[in-house]
Amino acid sequence: MNKKAIGFMDSGVGGLTIAKVAMQKLPKENIIYFGDEARLPYGEKTPEQIKSYALQISKFLLDKNIKMLVIACNTATALALPFLKEQLSIPVIGVINPGSLAAVKATNNNHVGVIATNGTVKSGKYENEIKSVDENIDVVSLGCPSFVTMVENQGYKESSNQASVDEVLAKIKSDNIDTLVMGCTHFPIMRSMIQQSMGDNVQLIDPGVETIKQVESILKENDIYNDCEDKPQYDFYTTGDVNQFKSIAKEWLNQDINVKHIDVKELEDY
Repeated sequence: MNKKAIGFMDSGVGGLTIAKVAMQKLPKENIIYFGDEARLPYGEKTPEQIKSYALQISKFLLDKNIKMLVIACNTATALALPFLKEQLSIPVIGVINPGSLAAVKATNNNHVGVIATNGTVKSGKYENEIKSVDENIDVVSLGCPSFVTMVENQGYKESSNQASVDEVLAKIKSDNIDTLVMGCTHFPIMRSMIQQSMGDNVQLIDPGVETIKQVESILKENDIYNDCEDKPQYDFYTTGDVNQFKSIAKEWLNQDINVKHIDVKELEDY
């Protein structure tokens, strides 16, 4: 048994979609979540910047005594996962491999779409991962940076924004895909808008669900799961606006949470 927390890092609130699955599937595990909202969108940053940010946050979380790190951000997974695995002595898992495996299992016509940040799309990680499992699958990708802003600004609550979502997704809707990977952890928060645009015949893949399955396996393999009956502790940190983070988190997680603000300058000390 290991009572240490699982650490989650993301560019903002998007990783809450994965933390929520963890709370449901691993109800005894303590969680520490870090959202780097002051420096988003990660998808527009250079690989060097992403690696630097990811290492700073990882070291911050290590100071909080985490036992495992989940990179709950597709862009950071694409650009910093191997780097962090080399730098850290604890298990590190990203979201691209689990999402890719789920997409391969789901598709019937071998046409898979991926929507993500520009950084994730440019990396080609999803296409490479999917084709490494099944080279016969055609993969088309589309950068949707405006969706990240829509989630962070809570614009996904406004039905008037559906037309904007439709316009963006029209570019990928015409590619005869039957499966669409939501390759940014922000996107499941606006799942209903994406589904409405794509239609009921397209299956949406949320990599978060598959990621937590892998987390559970790693906890068991390394014998670091927590089977204590105490109420789990959830701690949240953000470099952005605490009240805005709280508002989205309360709605998504269906509970009140405590959020602490961390100045970016503090991270630079790591």
